[in-house]
Amino acid sequence: MSTNSLLEKDIEAYLKEHENKDLLRFITCGSVDDGKSTLIGRLLHDSKTIFEDQLQAVARDSLKSGTTGEAPDLALLVDGLQSEREQGITIDVAYRYFTTDKRKFIIADTPGHEQYTRNMATGASTADLAIILIDARHGVQVQTRRHSFIVSLLGIRNVVVAINKMDLVRFSRERFEEIAAQYREFAAQLKLEQITCIPISALNGDNVVEKSCHTPWYSGKTLLQHLEEVEIGATDTAAPFRLPVQYVNRPDSSFRGFAGTIASGTIRVGDPITVLPSRKTSTVASIVTYDGQLEEASAPMAVTITLSDEIDISRGNLIVSGEEPSVADSLRVQLVWMHESPLETGRSYLIKRGTTVTSGVFGPLYFRQDVNTLDKVPTSQLELNEISQARLTTASPLAFDPYERNRATGSFIVIDRLSNNTVGAGMIMASAESEGPRYSAFELEFNALVRRYYPHWEARDILAGGGDYAI
Repeated sequence: MSTNSLLEKDIEAYLKEHENKDLLRFITCGSVDDGKSTLIGRLLHDSKTIFEDQLQAVARDSLKSGTTGEAPDLALLVDGLQSEREQGITIDVAYRYFTTDKRKFIIADTPGHEQYTRNMATGASTADLAIILIDARHGVQVQTRRHSFIVSLLGIRNVVVAINKMDLVRFSRERFEEIAAQYREFAAQLKLEQITCIPISALNGDNVVEKSCHTPWYSGKTLLQHLEEVEIGATDTAAPFRLPVQYVNRPDSSFRGFAGTIASGTIRVGDPITVLPSRKTSTVASIVTYDGQLEEASAPMAVTITLSDEIDISRGNLIVSGEEPSVADSLRVQLVWMHESPLETGRSYLIKRGTTVTSGVFGPLYFRQDVNTLDKVPTSQLELNEISQARLTTASPLAFDPYERNRATGSFIVIDRLSNNTVGAGMIMASAESEGPRYSAFELEFNALVRRYYPHWEARDILAGGGDYAI
């Protein structure tokens, strides 16, 4: 029975079926004017998930802002900002939701311009799959490489290369295969392995939802078929159990539970757990949800667990089971800078990893990554949209998994202490406690302050109060 007929006959069964569908989050990215917004509009239109009044509004707006003549400009379904419509580009990340009989989808349409790289990284941070569009006329461009690098950096392993505007190259098989080979050669440097190339025309709908008669030489799936069938999410439940504590639930003296969303893994009643960073241990007494108690729960369920022992746990702690994560206050991290003011090494920032908030100081910067050539460039400063590897020293130890193993416990955001703005996003690579001299976050911050006025002084010498530095 199809979704529509089930909706007409049994609304409760429809809602139950809809609730149990898999959810795929994906992004569209690529160079400017490669057709990202048009592709999403075509997906929404051809999968029949647009209301009639929406389509009428798009048709009306197309006469003023569209680029497709009298035909509706489907890109306007996504490009909602006035400045986006005036320029015909995407500036901010636009999220759209749609569903089919097989799966639910959340799409992030990300900007193609270099100056909005931070927006693209934001959209990619929660995605399971990336659609990288390439204009068949131009092939692999600088932004194609830049976005592919960020996709690999953020741990997205499923990549669809949608070679668009095939109608403008007369659906040439040779051109399609040339671009596909060119991209795969570049992707090998990034260790992107799960790559699917599809020839499409987003404007006309070829191979987007329906198979195109213009590409008899292409025997693969349409884009929507691939999105419906690609495997996702297996790693979240197979990974070791991680529960960042969001809230201590204590409605009365007889109940004390620890609430949060399971980041990865599975937990069962009776399983042993460890609380980090205190390393206190206990066992799970019960798993409580809105629908009642469970014997087992997995990512990404929101649960409250109670323990057999009364141990001190608060918001920001991490409850783990199985293989334990690392705990360190000196970390090697990959950093994407997202603010007009450059990163200041030695300055104190707030570091937020899940529900854990601590202060931290960056320094030194190992190198800046040129996202166009993948070269590692020496640097002492990080500007807007730049990516670097750096050493982060935190005021208190952080429990973490390397980002490539667990995106939830290996990622963090950087917050300016004065403005409370999010100024950067980072991925934890490993502990850095064995790399070079060991300084505390206070020493690094104090050292940076002193060096503004006395460039040759060191914080430890001043704090020791010896020799020429006695104070």
